[in-house]
Amino acid sequence: MSQSEVITRWLDGAKRNLETARDLVKTGHYDWALFVGQLAIEKLLKSLVIAKTNESPPLVHDLVKLADIADIELSDQQRNDLVTITRFHIQARYDDVKYELYKTATKEYTKDWFEKIERFYQWLEKLY
Repeated sequence: MSQSEVITRWLDGAKRNLETARDLVKTGHYDWALFVGQLAIEKLLKSLVIAKTNESPPLVHDLVKLADIADIELSDQQRNDLVTITRFHIQARYDDVKYELYKTATKEYTKDWFEKIERFYQWLEKLY
């Protein structure tokens, strides 16, 4: 598979994840919306890692680390926001972690953070 095909797969996955996350917000599944929104940003960043380094992205979920590998300049606020968004990537086997996100992900909290996810998504798309 060519590099452009791999990048396209990551981009398609990111787009599908963002659309799914939007649907989850609409249906009130706020914790899962944040989780899937994080995946969308992660996939965009991994596609940028490939595009900028010609190498496969590492098997990590840390959005700041991926941005650093892709040599994306972040403001302190963006860096802090990505740290928080990274925390939305929950490990499915840890019920206490899932429950904490469930309790935190109120409608208002999710609205605020999902708007940030949407802004990051739009900004990252423009880096191609």
